[in-house]
Parts: sequence; structure tokens; C-alpha cells
Amino acid sequence: MGDQSSEFRKIPYARQCIEDADIESVVAALKSDFITQGPRIESFEKALSEVTGARYAIAVSSGTAALHLSYQGLGLGKGDIGVVPAITFAATANALGYCGSTPAFCDVESTSGLATAVQFKGCIEKLETNDLRASLLAPVSYSGKLCDLENIAELARGLGAYVVEDAAHSLGAVRGGSRSGSCDHSDAAILSFHPVKHVCSGEGGAVLTNDSVLARRVRNLRSHGIEKFEDQQRSEGGWTYAQTELGWNYRMTDLQASLGASQLARLDWNLARRREIVARYQQRLAKEPFASCFGRPSDAPDSSWHLYVIRFVSPEMRRAAYDFLQARGIGVQVHYIPVYQHPYYKKAGHRELPGAETFYGSCLSLPLYPALSDKDQEFVVDALAEFCQSVQ
Repeated sequence: MGDQSSEFRKIPYARQCIEDADIESVVAALKSDFITQGPRIESFEKALSEVTGARYAIAVSSGTAALHLSYQGLGLGKGDIGVVPAITFAATANALGYCGSTPAFCDVESTSGLATAVQFKGCIEKLETNDLRASLLAPVSYSGKLCDLENIAELARGLGAYVVEDAAHSLGAVRGGSRSGSCDHSDAAILSFHPVKHVCSGEGGAVLTNDSVLARRVRNLRSHGIEKFEDQQRSEGGWTYAQTELGWNYRMTDLQASLGASQLARLDWNLARRREIVARYQQRLAKEPFASCFGRPSDAPDSSWHLYVIRFVSPEMRRAAYDFLQARGIGVQVHYIPVYQHPYYKKAGHRELPGAETFYGSCLSLPLYPALSDKDQEFVVDALAEFCQSVQ
């Protein structure tokens, strides 16, 4: 990509990084006796536990499936309310609907896009004025930065509510000595292995937890709610199994697990490369003509830097920058439209939140992925400089 002329250049905001070792791992799975429900699933799960520090890891078919299974596994159902940050991918809220539960959206910090305990508390207090109670808090670790999990967990304990961390952006990040997905301050956490994430398995995800009861239930629910009981198999035959509740087919294949495990082995390199690219952005964008057009993200050495998000001084300038950069083949993106703005949620009458509106109106994600070449990054920076000079 770095050798292409600027006329034909196309730089995505993110993309997978597939190496020969990944291909060899998948080919080995294809040549094995199992391409699904085989031993590579358990191996991948053990590696995830080692990397995150969580006692149990359950690999599933997507990050959305991981959210659904976490909520369902904790017993959420009709009448329950889960508090979700307004700035997130819709799946964090949608999975509540799959359980028959209802999302309530809390605000976020206008500069970081993160919801802290302060924003969660504000939403909870508004619920209480209407005699409603939150059963779940779903903090989202955004762009690679961990959210305020310790204080959010303390808030949840006072309510008797569960905490599920949406850690889809933050594998490898650390805050206050706790690793993302460790479940030090949550009942469960979820990961996504979509191609733009730190670890790619095509599609895929995982539920992480330190609770053995929850882990067992999630394992059953991901495979139709089926359990195998040794006593029953001894007395009735080894073929027997029992469906104990209504579950889903949310299983990961051995092919996906093979790719995921190979990618996970390079996580440290992936993080180091992302931090190198971010350091270059931070240095190059710290001066004019950039400073009068947009603000940079704050330095965060323990972030896993899933996204590099700048914030323009106005929605109009952000839109102009988006169009300008896209026209030059630079695939910038916006993360995210506040979930309550989507027609599905708007019809439920969710109110606007000032921090979320401000952040959404200003944010733009620049290209960030390990295979981004220095030359292509300079092309991005030069195009941004050209835009900022054109509007001054």
C-alpha cells in the first residue's frame, strides 16, 4: 500500500493483519480431524485467560453473542433495565433487547467518549425519580482506554446490580493495575475478534468471568442450552445429553480459534506497533495548522489504542474534514453515532445527552492498524494539514 501513488491510494481506518503463521495455523486446523467443536477452542480459551487474567474464557461466534450470553447468563429478562453509555456500538444495547430487557442510556465525557461513575450515577438517579431501578451497568472501554471500572463497580454494589464490561476495544489495556477483561471489577467482560480488533478470528468473541457458575451457564447457552451429565451417560449410554434450557448456536469453530490463537500470540507486537503509530500522530499533530482545527486524544501509555480519535472544533468542520479526506482515499470513520439517535431507539423517546452530542459532533477516527506504513501515515498527516490550511 505504501508504494501506491496518491492518486490510487486507499487507506482504511482499520484492517486485519494476516501473516503466514496465521495461514499455516488455519491450514493445520483444516487438515485435522476437527474443524468445529474441537480441541483448538479450549486451547484458545486458555490463552485468553492467561492474557487477560480472567479465570474463565468462553469463545463464541461474535462479540454480540458474547454480550447476549453474558446478560442472559446473569439472568436478565423482562422488566430489567441495563445502563449503557450512549457512545458505543449498538450491540451493547441491542443484546439487552434479546433478553427482553430495556436499555437506559447514560452520558459520556465530551472529550474522551468514556462514561465514568459520574455519568452512570446521573442516569441511575433519573431512573430512581421514576421509581425504576437498574439491574445491570454495562461500561464500555472506548478506543483502547479502560473506563472507570472500579468506581462503577462500587456504584453497582450499592444497587445490587451486575457489571458487564464491554472490552471489545481494549484487549491489552491496563488501568490501576487491572488488565482489560480481568473481571477484577466486573461480573463478566466481553471481547470481539472482528477483523478491525487487536485479535482477528474472522468473526468471533469471548465471554470472560471469574464466576464458575456463570461460566458453566454461558458454555451451555452457547450450544443450545445442552449439558452432558456423566451419571446419565454411564447409565443410559455415552450418546445421551440433556437440553436444560433454551439456548443458541453461538459456537466458535476450530478454524476461527486457530486464527485467533495465532493472532493472540502476536498481541504484544500489535500493541507496540499501535503505540508507535500513535506516538507519531501525537508528535506531528501537536502544532499548527492542526491545533486550531481539532484536539488530539490525551496521552495514555496503558491504552491498547484500538482507535485514534481527534475532535474537531465544530460539527461542520468535522463533516468537511471527513469529505475532504475520503475524497483523497483516506478511510476515516466516526465512532459512534449516539445509540439513542438510531430510529429503533428514537421511537422509544430516549432523550439527548449533552456530552454524547458534543463528542459525536466532533469525533473522527484516523487510520490506525499495525500494517499502516510510515509513508501512508505521513500521507494522512499531510492531507490533514492541507485541509486545516484550507479552512483558516
